[in-house]
This record gives sequence, structure tokens and C-alpha cells, in this order.
Amino acid sequence: MSKNVSFALDGMSCASCVGRAERVLRAIDGVQSASVNLATEGAQVVYEAPASPELMAASLGKAGYPARQYHLTLAVEGMSCAACVGRVERILGAQAGVASAAANLATRRAQITGWQPLEAQVLARAVTKAGYPAAALEEGAGGGGGEAPEEGARLWRDVWIAAGLTLPVFLTEMGGHFIPGFHHGLLALIPLQSLWLLQFLLVSAVLAWPGSRFFRKGFPALMRGAPDMNALVALGAGAAWTYSVVVTFLPWALPEASRVVYFEAAAVSVTLILLGRALEARARGRAGQAIARLLRLTPKRARRIGEDGVVCEVAVA
Repeated sequence: MSKNVSFALDGMSCASCVGRAERVLRAIDGVQSASVNLATEGAQVVYEAPASPELMAASLGKAGYPARQYHLTLAVEGMSCAACVGRVERILGAQAGVASAAANLATRRAQITGWQPLEAQVLARAVTKAGYPAAALEEGAGGGGGEAPEEGARLWRDVWIAAGLTLPVFLTEMGGHFIPGFHHGLLALIPLQSLWLLQFLLVSAVLAWPGSRFFRKGFPALMRGAPDMNALVALGAGAAWTYSVVVTFLPWALPEASRVVYFEAAAVSVTLILLGRALEARARGRAGQAIARLLRLTPKRARRIGEDGVVCEVAVA
């Protein structure tokens, strides 16, 4: 299938330059048509495999007409694992005019390089549609490369809430493995069905409150055919909770040997992953602060030597 790509060229000075650049492009296997405009210093190319923008840019550079590269940085939220990073990079790489894209999970940024001026809103909209809210860096939050303080505080709050609700469930279900006779003594005080009902209430609160983020993000990603870590947690915790609910309220639907609840597995999984997210956010915040301190050390002015040997000070920007 034919594709289109535009280049902005340097070194164009006359009609012969136009002809030479067009001949260079047309000589590449797979290029169907090439049109170069001296006034705009632009090249419009229609091509198919095996031709590629990278190959065309390399050929133009060798001929003395290097293609300009444009750079753009997006702030991207919602990335939680390597699969998210790869998906963001694939989405950006598939957009028109994009030569390469590299997403960074730690800084929540995506660096995009293109052969033509990049439209930040178009690229951000494509990434946002895939479930990763994005904006041009100057418009997005978190430009310092770290987690927003309020987000880190919310994570730690959710960790403590989940841990407080999970601890009784874990002790009632697993205490017998640490203290001999604990489970038998507990059942002598509380009937098994009442114990399961208590676990149901506590674990439902864990999943509906601090653990809800996994379901809000995981299931939409699963429906889009792009499951991520959130989808994995939502499926695992949701399956354990659902099976346990059936055992608790519809025991007759299962063989007697299968009537075992796994409420603690759902709650502990969510709590531990929330703890990991909170620790990651703290580490990312510290790294962002260190990067910001280094950036503040960057010189604001530089000495530039002109063709006549004259040295003058100019802004680094």
C-alpha cells in the first residue's frame, strides 16, 4: 500500500538542486513519485516498501540536501509497565510524519522525532484515545519528571486503607499457618459462614475503594485489545473475588470439595501492588527532583564563534 511522507530540506539554492534531489529520491527502489519545491524547500514523496523515510533521508543527506528533523516532547500519564511504554511508542510511530518515538516510564515523557513539523494536539489525541492521557510538555503536568505530590499522597493513603482492611482477612485465613490451633479456635468463636461474610465485606471494600483504579483502567484496556498490568491485576483479583462470592452465597452451585474462598488472595494482591506503585512514585519523585537540580545548573548563555572569528555571547535557547 502506498504511503506519503514530507521532508523539509536544507541546502536547496537553485533549480538544479531541485532536479538533483528529485533524481535521488526517484532512484530509491519503492519510490513511486517525488516532487521537490524550491520555494518551500519541501519534498513530497509517495512510496511503498522497500523504501522508507529513513532510507530516503539518508540518501538526501549523502547528496547534500539533509532532511530537517523536528522534535516534540509529550507528557504522558497512565503508563504503569513496559507494555504501556511499548504501546505508546507504537501508537506514536504509526502517526504521519513521525520518524521515531521513545517513551520513558520513569519520567512519564515521550520524545518524538519527525520529518515534518509535528502537530502536538494530533499526537496527544492519538495517545489519549488509547488510554494514556497526553499533552505537549508545556501544557502537561509533571514536567519535572516526577510524580505529582498529591498523587503520591493518594497512593500512600490507599496503601494504608487497603492494608488496614486486608490485615483481618489475611489473619483469619492464614493465621493457622503461623499459630497452631488458631483456626480451630477462631471457628469455635465465629461460624465459618459468618467468617466468609466478614471477609466478603472487607475485601469488597478493598476492591471498590483503593483497588478501584485497577478496574477503571484495566478493563477498558482489555476491551481495546491492549491489556496492561492493570488488566492483569483486575482479572486476577476479580476472578478470586467472584469465585469466593459464589462459594459464600451459592455454595450449592459447586461440589463440596471446591467450597473454598480466596478473598485474601484478591485483597493481598491489590495491597502489595499498591505498595509497589507507592514506592515507585516516591523513587520517581526523588529522581525528578535530582534531574530538576541538574537542569538548574545548565548554563543560560554560551559563546558563539562566527565565520569571521568574532566571539559573541548568545542565549543557549
